[in-house]
Order: sequence, then structure tokens, then C-alpha cells
Amino acid sequence: MKVNLPNQITLARLALAIVFFVILGQYSQRDPNRVLLDVGVVLFIVAAATDWLDGYYARKRNQVTALGRILDPFVDKVLVCGAFIILAGPAFCELDGRNVTGLRSWMVVVILGRELLVTGLRGFSESQGVQFGAEYVGKAKMWIQSVTVAVLLLAVAHGQPIEGEAQFQIQQLFIWLTVLITAASLVTYLVKAKNLLLETSHQ
Repeated sequence: MKVNLPNQITLARLALAIVFFVILGQYSQRDPNRVLLDVGVVLFIVAAATDWLDGYYARKRNQVTALGRILDPFVDKVLVCGAFIILAGPAFCELDGRNVTGLRSWMVVVILGRELLVTGLRGFSESQGVQFGAEYVGKAKMWIQSVTVAVLLLAVAHGQPIEGEAQFQIQQLFIWLTVLITAASLVTYLVKAKNLLLETSHQ
């Protein structure tokens, strides 16, 4: 099967995500290396930016496909969820166990839970022959999550995030904004899938 240009861009984003994870996998807050984080930020921004590019070409060339509707959000989730998992993990913890990003495990669980549920709804919808493309709130969620990841990486690389300081408060602002819009987007997708779920439950 020939893969069209938008899906090729999406697959390239997946490759960038893998390289990004490899880079972050070498980082440890106990022996910080700013270069790794700077390279990681660049890779992440490039990967996140191509999310707009593949959608643009898909619409411009009338190449919106079922594969693209599934593959594009899947790669987005791999990139963003993987980033949040690593940022909330031990690699970004001080010797006393404090995570310098300000992320909490439950926040990552909320993000992951939303993505898994929406992925399931999308797969079920497509299996019923009903298109389940991304909503505007979903795209906004992706961009806010992406900005938050970049902000946290830059804050750790070029600052000393200590609770109570202005920088830490800015980090918290982005984190909470991400959690809130993630929850809001989940509600939007549940409303969108409600009728389909009700119809199939009576079959």
C-alpha cells in the first residue's frame, strides 16, 4: 500500500519522537546535562510542529484517510504522553526525591487516561464506519501539552526550579492548564461519541 505525503510526515514525526526519547533517556537530574535537554527541546518542537504540517497537506491535497485519522493522533499521543511520563519519572528527581518539573504522577495518569479512552472511542467509531477526526479542542489540547513539555524542559535546563519561586509558579501554571484542557477535551469527545454508543448499545 502506497503511503501518501501526509502519512509520510506523520511517520517521520514518529521517528523524531523515538530519537527524542532516546535523548531524554540519557538525562539524569543527579548529573544534569543541559545539552541533552536543549537537543531534546529542538527535536520535540520540530516533531510537534509537523502535526500541523501533515494535517495541512491532507486537507489541501484531499488526502484525508482512515489511516491518517488513526495514525496522526496515535503519534501525537506517543510523543506527548512519552514526554510527560519521562518528565514525571526518576530522571528528573533530585536526590531527595523531589521532581524538579513540578509534575505529579496523578496528573500524568489523567493525561494518559484521556488519551487511552479517546483512542478506544476513535477505533470503535472507525470500525462502525463513522469518522472520528480530531476536534478543535483536541488540537488545542495537543498544542498546550506540547508548549508545556517545552517549557518544562527549558526551565530544568536553564533554571533552578524551586517551589515558591516565580519560575516554579510558571511551570505550575502550564501544568494545570494542560490538565484542565485535557479533561475538557475528554468531555467533548465523550459527547461526540454518545449517540454512537447509545445506538450500538441497543443493537
